[in-house]
Amino acid sequence: MSMSAVNKAALESWIPRTKVGRLVKEGKITSLKEIFDRNLPLLEPEIVDYLLPELKYERLDVSIVQKQTDAGRVSRFRVVVVIGNNDGFVGIGAGKARQYLVALQKAIRNAKLNITPVRRGCGSWECGCGEPHSVPFIIQGKSGSIRVILKPAPKGTGLVAGDVAKKVLRMAGIRDVWTQSFGETRTTYNFAMAVLTALKNTYRFVTPYDWAK
Repeated sequence: MSMSAVNKAALESWIPRTKVGRLVKEGKITSLKEIFDRNLPLLEPEIVDYLLPELKYERLDVSIVQKQTDAGRVSRFRVVVVIGNNDGFVGIGAGKARQYLVALQKAIRNAKLNITPVRRGCGSWECGCGEPHSVPFIIQGKSGSIRVILKPAPKGTGLVAGDVAKKVLRMAGIRDVWTQSFGETRTTYNFAMAVLTALKNTYRFVTPYDWAK
Protein backbone atom coordinates (compact mmCIF):
# COMPACT_ATOMS: atom_id res chain seq x y z
CA MET A 1 0.00 0.00 0.00
CA SER A 2 1.33 3.43 -0.96
CA MET A 3 2.08 5.94 1.77
CA SER A 4 1.74 8.94 -0.54
CA ALA A 5 -1.45 9.65 1.37
CA VAL A 6 0.69 11.01 4.20
CA ASN A 7 -0.63 14.45 5.06
CA LYS A 8 1.57 16.71 2.93
CA ALA A 9 0.45 19.77 4.86
CA ALA A 10 1.65 18.13 8.09
CA LEU A 11 4.98 17.34 6.45
CA GLU A 12 5.38 20.93 5.28
CA SER A 13 4.70 22.16 8.81
CA TRP A 14 7.21 19.65 10.22
CA ILE A 15 9.66 21.30 12.63
CA PRO A 16 12.86 19.19 12.78
CA ARG A 17 14.17 18.36 16.25
CA THR A 18 17.59 17.03 15.17
CA LYS A 19 20.53 18.41 13.20
CA VAL A 20 19.99 15.87 10.40
CA GLY A 21 16.33 16.84 10.20
CA ARG A 22 17.23 20.49 9.85
CA LEU A 23 19.74 19.72 7.09
CA VAL A 24 17.06 17.77 5.22
CA LYS A 25 14.43 20.49 5.60
CA GLU A 26 16.95 23.12 4.42
CA GLY A 27 17.77 21.05 1.33
CA LYS A 28 21.41 20.44 2.31
CA ILE A 29 20.79 16.68 2.34
CA THR A 30 18.83 15.53 -0.68
CA SER A 31 18.90 11.72 -0.48
CA LEU A 32 18.53 9.04 2.16
CA LYS A 33 21.63 7.29 0.84
CA GLU A 34 23.69 10.38 1.70
CA ILE A 35 22.63 10.01 5.35
CA PHE A 36 23.87 6.42 5.44
CA ASP A 37 27.05 7.22 3.48
CA ARG A 38 27.90 9.91 6.05
CA ASN A 39 26.90 7.60 8.94
CA LEU A 40 24.44 10.15 10.31
CA PRO A 41 21.78 9.19 12.89
CA LEU A 42 18.22 8.74 11.62
CA LEU A 43 16.04 9.75 14.57
CA GLU A 44 12.96 11.28 12.93
CA PRO A 45 10.56 9.31 10.68
CA GLU A 46 9.66 12.56 8.90
CA ILE A 47 13.13 12.49 7.32
CA VAL A 48 12.17 9.29 5.50
CA ASP A 49 8.82 10.78 4.43
CA TYR A 50 10.62 13.85 3.12
CA LEU A 51 13.31 12.02 1.13
CA LEU A 52 11.31 8.96 -0.01
CA PRO A 53 7.79 10.16 -0.87
CA GLU A 54 7.18 7.01 -2.97
CA LEU A 55 7.51 4.73 0.07
CA LYS A 56 5.05 1.82 0.40
CA TYR A 57 4.13 -0.49 3.25
CA GLU A 58 2.72 -3.99 3.57
CA ARG A 59 1.44 -5.74 6.66
CA LEU A 60 3.31 -8.93 7.54
CA ASP A 61 1.43 -10.02 10.64
CA VAL A 62 -1.25 -8.93 13.11
CA SER A 63 -1.99 -10.67 16.41
CA ILE A 64 -3.58 -10.00 19.78
CA VAL A 65 -1.28 -10.10 22.80
CA GLN A 66 -2.30 -9.99 26.45
CA LYS A 67 -0.66 -8.38 29.42
CA GLN A 68 -1.52 -9.11 33.07
CA THR A 69 -2.07 -5.95 35.14
CA ASP A 70 -3.55 -5.15 38.55
CA ALA A 71 -6.86 -4.47 36.81
CA GLY A 72 -6.78 -7.81 34.99
CA ARG A 73 -5.73 -8.87 31.52
CA VAL A 74 -5.28 -6.15 28.93
CA SER A 75 -5.49 -7.14 25.25
CA ARG A 76 -3.56 -5.24 22.60
CA PHE A 77 -2.97 -5.53 18.87
CA ARG A 78 0.55 -6.28 17.69
CA VAL A 79 1.24 -5.35 14.07
CA VAL A 80 4.37 -6.08 12.02
CA VAL A 81 4.92 -4.20 8.75
CA VAL A 82 7.57 -3.91 6.05
CA ILE A 83 8.19 -0.64 4.23
CA GLY A 84 10.23 0.02 1.11
CA ASN A 85 10.44 1.81 -2.21
CA ASN A 86 11.06 -1.32 -4.37
CA ASP A 87 14.38 0.26 -5.27
CA GLY A 88 17.08 -0.33 -2.65
CA PHE A 89 15.51 0.72 0.66
CA VAL A 90 13.61 -1.49 3.12
CA GLY A 91 12.66 -1.47 6.80
CA ILE A 92 10.68 -3.57 9.28
CA GLY A 93 8.80 -2.39 12.35
CA ALA A 94 6.40 -3.61 15.02
CA GLY A 95 3.86 -1.71 17.08
CA LYS A 96 1.45 -2.50 19.94
CA ALA A 97 -1.70 -0.65 20.97
CA ARG A 98 -5.26 -1.28 22.09
CA GLN A 99 -6.53 0.01 18.76
CA TYR A 100 -5.46 -1.54 15.48
CA LEU A 101 -4.85 1.72 13.60
CA VAL A 102 -2.69 3.10 16.41
CA ALA A 103 -0.64 -0.11 16.43
CA LEU A 104 -0.27 0.12 12.64
CA GLN A 105 0.95 3.73 12.85
CA LYS A 106 3.46 2.77 15.54
CA ALA A 107 4.74 -0.12 13.40
CA ILE A 108 5.18 2.12 10.34
CA ARG A 109 6.99 4.75 12.42
CA ASN A 110 9.29 2.07 13.87
CA ALA A 111 9.96 0.65 10.39
CA LYS A 112 10.98 4.10 9.10
CA LEU A 113 13.54 4.45 11.89
CA ASN A 114 14.86 0.96 11.03
CA ILE A 115 15.06 1.53 7.27
CA THR A 116 18.27 0.38 5.61
CA PRO A 117 19.87 0.66 2.16
CA VAL A 118 20.31 -2.56 0.19
CA ARG A 119 23.12 -3.16 -2.28
CA ARG A 120 21.82 -5.11 -5.24
CA GLY A 121 23.70 -6.72 -8.08
CA CYS A 122 24.03 -9.74 -10.33
CA GLY A 123 26.21 -12.16 -8.39
CA SER A 124 25.10 -15.25 -10.32
CA TRP A 125 27.74 -16.81 -12.58
CA GLU A 126 24.85 -18.24 -14.66
CA CYS A 127 23.63 -14.77 -15.57
CA GLY A 128 26.32 -12.09 -15.58
CA CYS A 129 23.97 -9.43 -16.99
CA GLY A 130 25.38 -6.77 -14.66
CA GLU A 131 21.92 -5.44 -13.76
CA PRO A 132 20.90 -5.02 -10.09
CA HIS A 133 18.14 -7.65 -10.04
CA SER A 134 19.53 -9.96 -7.33
CA VAL A 135 22.04 -9.87 -4.48
CA PRO A 136 25.72 -9.29 -5.32
CA PHE A 137 27.01 -12.29 -3.35
CA ILE A 138 25.90 -14.95 -0.84
CA ILE A 139 24.79 -13.32 2.40
CA GLN A 140 23.19 -14.51 5.60
CA GLY A 141 21.29 -12.99 8.50
CA LYS A 142 20.14 -14.18 11.90
CA SER A 143 17.38 -13.18 14.30
CA GLY A 144 16.45 -15.27 17.32
CA SER A 145 16.62 -18.95 16.34
CA ILE A 146 16.21 -18.21 12.63
CA ARG A 147 19.05 -18.06 10.13
CA VAL A 148 18.49 -17.10 6.50
CA ILE A 149 20.90 -17.42 3.56
CA LEU A 150 20.33 -15.44 0.36
CA LYS A 151 22.03 -16.62 -2.83
CA PRO A 152 22.30 -14.77 -6.18
CA ALA A 153 20.03 -16.17 -8.88
CA PRO A 154 19.93 -15.62 -12.68
CA LYS A 155 17.24 -13.49 -14.29
CA GLY A 156 13.83 -15.13 -14.48
CA THR A 157 14.30 -17.29 -11.38
CA GLY A 158 11.99 -15.17 -9.24
CA LEU A 159 11.93 -15.12 -5.46
CA VAL A 160 12.44 -18.68 -4.25
CA ALA A 161 11.48 -17.98 -0.63
CA GLY A 162 8.68 -18.12 1.93
CA ASP A 163 5.81 -15.62 1.78
CA VAL A 164 7.22 -13.34 4.50
CA ALA A 165 10.68 -13.30 2.93
CA LYS A 166 9.15 -12.58 -0.50
CA LYS A 167 7.41 -9.45 0.80
CA VAL A 168 10.63 -8.12 2.36
CA LEU A 169 12.74 -8.89 -0.71
CA ARG A 170 10.17 -7.38 -3.07
CA MET A 171 10.08 -4.16 -1.05
CA ALA A 172 13.88 -3.99 -1.27
CA GLY A 173 13.79 -4.29 -5.07
CA ILE A 174 15.18 -7.83 -5.27
CA ARG A 175 13.57 -9.74 -8.14
CA ASP A 176 15.57 -12.99 -8.31
CA VAL A 177 17.10 -14.90 -5.40
CA TRP A 178 17.46 -18.34 -3.87
CA THR A 179 17.00 -18.68 -0.12
CA GLN A 180 17.70 -21.20 2.62
CA SER A 181 16.18 -20.86 6.08
CA PHE A 182 16.83 -22.66 9.35
CA GLY A 183 14.89 -22.47 12.62
CA GLU A 184 11.29 -21.66 13.54
CA THR A 185 10.29 -19.66 10.46
CA ARG A 186 6.66 -19.50 11.61
CA THR A 187 7.76 -16.66 13.90
CA THR A 188 6.96 -13.90 11.42
CA TYR A 189 8.86 -11.04 13.07
CA ASN A 190 12.11 -12.98 13.56
CA PHE A 191 11.91 -14.44 10.05
CA ALA A 192 11.46 -10.98 8.54
CA MET A 193 14.26 -9.52 10.69
CA ALA A 194 16.62 -12.34 9.65
CA VAL A 195 16.00 -11.44 5.99
CA LEU A 196 16.49 -7.73 6.78
CA THR A 197 19.77 -8.46 8.59
CA ALA A 198 20.98 -10.42 5.56
CA LEU A 199 20.12 -7.50 3.27
CA LYS A 200 21.97 -5.12 5.63
CA ASN A 201 25.03 -7.32 5.25
CA THR A 202 25.21 -6.48 1.54
CA TYR A 203 27.06 -3.35 2.68
CA ARG A 204 29.70 -5.27 4.63
CA PHE A 205 31.79 -5.72 1.47
CA VAL A 206 32.72 -3.58 -1.51
CA THR A 207 32.11 -5.23 -4.88
CA PRO A 208 33.98 -4.73 -8.18
CA TYR A 209 30.84 -2.91 -9.40
CA ASP A 210 31.45 -0.30 -6.69
CA TRP A 211 35.12 0.02 -7.67
CA ALA A 212 34.05 0.90 -11.19
CA LYS A 213 31.85 3.68 -9.84
